[in-house]
Amino acid sequence: MLTARTFLVRGLLAGLVAGILAFGVAYLVGEPPVAAAISFEEQGAAAEAEHPADHHMDQPAGAGHSHGDGEEAVVSRQNQATWGLLTATLLFGTALGGIVGIAAAFAAGRLGPISARASTALVAAIGFLTVYLVPYLKYPPNPPAVGNPDTIGQRTAWYFSMLAISVVAAFGAIVVARRLTPRVGAWNSWLIAAGGYLVVVLIAGWLLPIVDEVPADFSADLLWRFRAASLTVQATLWAAIGLASATMIGIVAHRNGRGARAAGELAGTAV
Repeated sequence: MLTARTFLVRGLLAGLVAGILAFGVAYLVGEPPVAAAISFEEQGAAAEAEHPADHHMDQPAGAGHSHGDGEEAVVSRQNQATWGLLTATLLFGTALGGIVGIAAAFAAGRLGPISARASTALVAAIGFLTVYLVPYLKYPPNPPAVGNPDTIGQRTAWYFSMLAISVVAAFGAIVVARRLTPRVGAWNSWLIAAGGYLVVVLIAGWLLPIVDEVPADFSADLLWRFRAASLTVQATLWAAIGLASATMIGIVAHRNGRGARAAGELAGTAV
């Protein structure tokens, strides 16, 4: 029998595996643009130290960027890019896998006539879309040296506002789809729900403020590579969680079905 514990344990294991994969992708794809952005920031800090008057005349108030203000980092850059990154991806991946597992347990049997394996994969796909991709499209991540430190609180609030709207709209779309299915069929109900979700997030994205704090001299290619790497890492994490947890749930469901059939055959023989 598939229980909430079954989904949770498989989700945690899937998240652990996904965290390892995400670390590999982040190290190979994400670290080079981060290192380049830090180098750009350090060059800007050096230029400011040499010509402080010119720098303050060219920069608006509060627009300075500092990665350490000349202080020695508590954790070296090498450790940040290796053990620190691995620890972060493992912890985040495991926690996210557990959340996906709990959500999949709740969704099992509530997303239409599909198997527990398919509904688990669908939950992961919906999670990636609503929790990461939609907020990412409105407020994409920025590398070091990009962003005004004076507006970080506002930018964080706007990002989480977009995130909350996306998640609530997705939940509402699922509820609408389930209620419309008996009247218009599963295909039409999910099309209507998806259209409603799209309208809500597009309106929210239009109403929420635009953030553009990229320095004029910052490399557009570097910015693109950093954001593409961030998207790749998250896509790897979510895809690995979805595929691994769905596969493990499918194995458990198959074993349970085979055991139930064996028990039925044994009972028939006894009769």
